[in-house]
Amino acid sequence: MLKLAIFFLIISLIAGLFGFTGISAASAGIAKILFFIAIALFVLFLVIAVFVGKSIT
Repeated sequence: MLKLAIFFLIISLIAGLFGFTGISAASAGIAKILFFIAIALFVLFLVIAVFVGKSIT
């Protein structure tokens, strides 16, 4: 998912460079949403791993 966010960020930068501001803004918004979803999933799985690790030991 983080790879998709980086992909959309690169698309946004290239579109902004060539003057396609609508496409640039849309792909930057998609990249931002995907980035925050990836961070939220990382934190969720980290918390789950900590609690499962404590219950095993």
